[in-house]
Amino acid sequence: MKTKKVLVACGAGIATSTVVNSAIEEMAKENGLKVNLVQIKISEVGSHKDTADLLVTTAMTQADFPFPVINARSFLTGIGTEQTKKEILEALKA
Repeated sequence: MKTKKVLVACGAGIATSTVVNSAIEEMAKENGLKVNLVQIKISEVGSHKDTADLLVTTAMTQADFPFPVINARSFLTGIGTEQTKKEILEALKA
């Protein structure tokens, strides 16, 4: 199975994306999935659009990308986290 390049983006590319990054890393390990996590600012997503497989973000984005975009704000609020994790896993397994 090929390694999936996952962009983890928040407004500044530091605080909230670190939380999401750790959660994805853990899920990938638990499910035997290979991921290459790239922590970035939301403004940098465009420069990865030809190589990424998935974007998981806590920031708002209206842009269209050629890969799935999953809103991960639930990791910050604690509400709906399980559903978000399910979406991420489905995207990684696709």
